[in-house]
Amino acid sequence: METPVSQFKSKSGLGRILAACRNSADGFKAAWQNEHAFRQEMAMFVIGSVIALLLKISAFEKFVLIGVLVFVLCVELLNSALEAVVDRISLERHPLSKNAKDFGSAAVCLAMLLAAGAWIVVLFNRFY
Repeated sequence: METPVSQFKSKSGLGRILAACRNSADGFKAAWQNEHAFRQEMAMFVIGSVIALLLKISAFEKFVLIGVLVFVLCVELLNSALEAVVDRISLERHPLSKNAKDFGSAAVCLAMLLAAGAWIVVLFNRFY
């Protein structure tokens, strides 16, 4: 018996790479249009990246400061995906749906705490 495969799953080769790029672009567009938190975090990313690039710190420290901001965006996108799946299943209130959404929110919170911690450590070492 053959394992079922989604019609949306591309096979291989250049077509797969191009489809993945289109899907990613669609994901960024949907997140920008529909997710207020993503737009806020994107603004933090842009501002933080400019600041990190302007600071007189090592290339590795710049990479870390920008990297933790990218990590926040990644976790936010996963949280938004989780919320979309939960909402797709049902919009009615349910304790398991609340748990799923709360877990996603907690993951974003941890990513932000990690980013804040990295920025504090790097800036403290630079200026004190």
